[in-house]
Amino acid sequence: MANKGQIGVTTENIFPVIKQFLYSDHEIFLRELVANAVDATQKMKALAASGDCKEELGDLKVRIELDEKEKTLKIIDEGIGMTEEEVDKYINQIAFSSAGEFLEKYKDQIQNIIGHFGLGFYSAFMVSKKVTIETLSWKEGSKAVKWSCDGSPEYEMEEIDKAGRGTVITLYLDDDSKEYAEKSRIEALLNKYCKFMPVPIVFGKEQEWKDGKYVDTDKDKVINSTEPLWTKAPSELKDEDYQNFYRTLFPMNEEPLFYIHLNVDYPFNLTGILYFPKLKDRVAVERNKISLYCNQMFVTDHVDNIVPEFMTLLHGVIDSPDIPLNVSRSYLQSDAAVKKISTYITKKVADRLEGIFKNEREQLEAKWDNLKLFIEYGMLSDEKFCERAMKFALLKNTDGKYFSFEEYEAAVKDQQTDKDKKKVYLYATKADEQYAFIQAAKDKGYDVLLMDCELDSHYVNLLEQKLTDTRFARVDSDAVENLIPKEDRVKLEMKEDERYDLENLFKAALPEGNDYYVTGDNLGAESAPILITQNEFMRRYREMSALGGGMNFYGSMPESYNITVNMEHPIVAKIWAGKQAEVKPQDELPAEAPENASEEEKTKAREAREAVRKAHRADVEAFAAGNEELHQIVDLALLANGMLKGKALADFISRSYSLLK
Repeated sequence: MANKGQIGVTTENIFPVIKQFLYSDHEIFLRELVANAVDATQKMKALAASGDCKEELGDLKVRIELDEKEKTLKIIDEGIGMTEEEVDKYINQIAFSSAGEFLEKYKDQIQNIIGHFGLGFYSAFMVSKKVTIETLSWKEGSKAVKWSCDGSPEYEMEEIDKAGRGTVITLYLDDDSKEYAEKSRIEALLNKYCKFMPVPIVFGKEQEWKDGKYVDTDKDKVINSTEPLWTKAPSELKDEDYQNFYRTLFPMNEEPLFYIHLNVDYPFNLTGILYFPKLKDRVAVERNKISLYCNQMFVTDHVDNIVPEFMTLLHGVIDSPDIPLNVSRSYLQSDAAVKKISTYITKKVADRLEGIFKNEREQLEAKWDNLKLFIEYGMLSDEKFCERAMKFALLKNTDGKYFSFEEYEAAVKDQQTDKDKKKVYLYATKADEQYAFIQAAKDKGYDVLLMDCELDSHYVNLLEQKLTDTRFARVDSDAVENLIPKEDRVKLEMKEDERYDLENLFKAALPEGNDYYVTGDNLGAESAPILITQNEFMRRYREMSALGGGMNFYGSMPESYNITVNMEHPIVAKIWAGKQAEVKPQDELPAEAPENASEEEKTKAREAREAVRKAHRADVEAFAAGNEELHQIVDLALLANGMLKGKALADFISRSYSLLK
């Protein structure tokens, strides 16, 4: 006769809570039940190894059986099973797990008991309207029992006949969970959560192609690899093994750049393999490609709280029983163990990169373009990693030559130290677009770095803090004569009225919508007539704002450009002389109102002065409108900076043909 009773819970509403809130993803139920079956099997092995169990173990596997028609799912193991008393203790009393007791007793024989919380079994009720357990303990003289529950606090338990040791859990799936009665869905979940569990897991049969279709064979289909690569000693493995494992994890990815094998057992347990992936498109970086396992059971691919943020760019596997998890095993708790693990992983990555720098420099240079985003991100976000990376990070110049920070300082300090004793590192972001500026710098004997990474606007700021007496200047941020000033230059002397005319003359030929700061300078007859640059500070912080650097007010400001007019260029001299000849000098401005004047008098005086300026400005703009040479040199400067578009570009082309006649 069946025994009846009530499950030991503190509220009759426990099952609705379990059904809805025990785990964030209902699909986790299969992982939990398979993990319990694996635990039972591992315990059986431990008993045999200790000599406590003398019977033959048999072929220890965990089997998953699905009846799509009846909508039942079975998880079957040949592990230690349970007596009636154990079912009552470990199933009827929710959250009382047997794993802790067993681990303490057999700690020398078993290292990977997964369950620690006792709630895993009850995840079955998230998808089931009824659950049964049929179990026979390994203990001599034990009788098999069947436990059943329909999701209420009441259960039934009775003796049954069962041929073999172990446990069969049967789930009668809810109508709203019918997706789990599909073979493809169960196969996908087993592949996701159980791919590397330490006991063979069987689901269905292997298939072969016969008579134009796939048919089942007699061979069991084992869905997992029980000895994944990270569980083996690095000394046993070759590069080929690591490459093959990467293809297993990421079959659609290109070959990785490097790998790191993690293997530590003190002061915490951690194994794993991390890979540096190739980054084709550095903007579309793949994150969440590191999978966390607990004794070969998949937990999550969100490891943000275990590894530093920049390391989420890596791919691979981490396995540790020492990372504390909450009941869902999907979210990590922050504690001292996690921090130690994070520090260890950072150190191992830095060790590997420094080792490559010292012993395989050519390999590091060949792969630098794919690595630099990761390394720059790490240096920007992790101070300890930054300290290490200062020893192995590289700088690449526009000729494709690589330097360490120490090497580059030695290479350029004599030629590129300014009058204030600061070393100036010139850099370009787009070598083709900035070719003219790069060439002008090279003609002066300067070297130009190529800094085309998305993070470089932040990175140069960091390097200016880390490198002594060093500043960075983008090669197109000023005239080459001004980039590395060797001495105080004599500025071009212009009267206020002349500066006013120069500004209005060239602004009249420039496109609207931007802020322009027009100045005259003597750059030599051979230099370009007009130089368009952006202030290094404003441009850099604008780029940082675009990347979310916390300076969004820069991003909302209009683009601003410095327009340097080379007064020594023959064409500019000709245009300026023409303006001087054709535009009469500005009339003398009316006097300003005295301080003790009324507001009305002050307003009239201001308006009178502005009227004179406006009339003169109109004359300058009229001259500019009719001067094709002015528009031609302005458009050439715009074209060189990629700023000539639409109608303005069409007008430039038409004017160019006209001037060639």
